[in-house]
Amino acid sequence: MINIVSFNGGRGAKNLIPAFLNKSGVNLTSIVNAYDDGKSTGNVRKFFKMLGPSDIRKVQEAMVPESLPDFDNILYLYNHRYKEGVSHDETLEELTAYAEKQYVKLLDLDFQDKIIDQTLRTILGYFVKGVRLTEAAEGIKFNFDDCSITNLIYAGAFLYCKGNFERATILIDKLFKIRGTVLPTNNEDKKLWAIREDGTILYSEAEIVELRSNSRIKNIYLLDQYPDRNLIEKMPIDKVEEYFALMNREVSITDNVQISIKNADIIIYSAGTQHSSLYPSYITNGLADAIASNPSALKIFLTNIGEDYETPSYTAYDFIAGALKYLKKGSSSKITTQSLIDLALVNNCFSNKEIEKYVTFNTTELDSIGCKILIDSFEDKENPGKHDGKTLSEFILAYYETHKVEKMQKQ
Repeated sequence: MINIVSFNGGRGAKNLIPAFLNKSGVNLTSIVNAYDDGKSTGNVRKFFKMLGPSDIRKVQEAMVPESLPDFDNILYLYNHRYKEGVSHDETLEELTAYAEKQYVKLLDLDFQDKIIDQTLRTILGYFVKGVRLTEAAEGIKFNFDDCSITNLIYAGAFLYCKGNFERATILIDKLFKIRGTVLPTNNEDKKLWAIREDGTILYSEAEIVELRSNSRIKNIYLLDQYPDRNLIEKMPIDKVEEYFALMNREVSITDNVQISIKNADIIIYSAGTQHSSLYPSYITNGLADAIASNPSALKIFLTNIGEDYETPSYTAYDFIAGALKYLKKGSSSKITTQSLIDLALVNNCFSNKEIEKYVTFNTTELDSIGCKILIDSFEDKENPGKHDGKTLSEFILAYYETHKVEKMQKQ
């Protein structure tokens, strides 16, 4: 069995993860941070004071076995959202009826696996109870508008697991019998902020993802609470940076993440949005140390193929250098580049004119990084700007066999 650990966001490895899962003899663990706070995920986070399930559930969705009798039902759950303007009271009553009465169906779904059905009733029972008690105690109202029902399931699982987000994630992993494992990097409920080089403040993970700019992001921060935007906007930018630096909080990897990295044969830094999905994972305390402490694992870095709003004009060097910067921030000791990355894969195919901007590279810059660089064509021709998951997974597994032999010869 080959143990693979992938650091990715919700959609960042959607081509690569299924490709690995389709290989026999592969055990895949996806490690994802849970700072997403957009749309209904942000609503769930604020109401229940929990981490955001959005990216976690996106990866889990890609791992649900098609062979399950309830595959279509589970997929429907992962994709169902309540409509805008839905009635709060009617929705809550429907969920209450499902939780309490065996003959009521959830969204008219008929689950063949009665364990799934009963567990969902229990979890959503905790959600309903949490909504009613919180509304009564805090005088606020839960907003079901455009809300993913899987977010509600996660909130219920979070309450059922006594506020342990990782345990909630593992519970849903097992419930839907997903083919791999998905783990949050940490359990601490922190809020992600950022500052651009031009002084623009990005007040949430959602703004980091959504707001377009030609100015690069200078730094990211993890804060306990969302500061008052009106007050922050009145402060000089140098004082804002001082304040964010002072209030920035450290988080630590969970024991399960540490064990997964320790047992990994292959560690992959996947492509994806950097400042919202990947860099916040890399700064987690203990992560880089755990990676460096596994010298036998093959460590592969995938540079993005197409640019996005978070990384304007980034070259392949910028992606690798940025990752190393944040990885080393999460360590209290001096860690070498060679202990973190064995090989970086850089795409050299820029043939599709539909892609507005490809990530370019400079070989002199890349040679200065301190790890092996392979420049080749890794693009999926049918999905421009994305990696070809099948080709890439086959290459990584073949390279691992060579890497393993070289390690043995050096011992």
